[in-house]
Amino acid sequence: MEEYGKLLERALEVLSQRRIVRKERFEIPRVSVAKEGVRTILRNFSQIAKTLNRSEEHLYKYLVKSLGTAGMIDNGRLILQGKFTEEELQKEINEYVKAYVICRECNAPDTELIKEDRVQFVRCMACGAKQPVKNV
Repeated sequence: MEEYGKLLERALEVLSQRRIVRKERFEIPRVSVAKEGVRTILRNFSQIAKTLNRSEEHLYKYLVKSLGTAGMIDNGRLILQGKFTEEELQKEINEYVKAYVICRECNAPDTELIKEDRVQFVRCMACGAKQPVKNV
């Protein structure tokens, strides 16, 4: 038993020397924007939708509606009419994540969009909670 105590003390000493770095397993990708004339191109649109586990079509509809512009999806990119900054687009994507991705009960990103009758819900795969959300 005495040896176990020494091993435990040594383990705690080694662990306390290491810095514990907390890294979230869910990180929203930073937007990558290019401007062509009066158009703004979100170059990593497909990657963002994939990371959020949402369809490109749903994210597209949300962004176009919230930005009040027209746009189209082209080869994994989103082409928007108008000039938008990276900050504006990142803010809109963060708002989308709050509304349609993160569970309001347990804050887990492991959710899916489901439709029952004409109502859309975010269902959490971690805790089982189900919250209604606005249709886009």
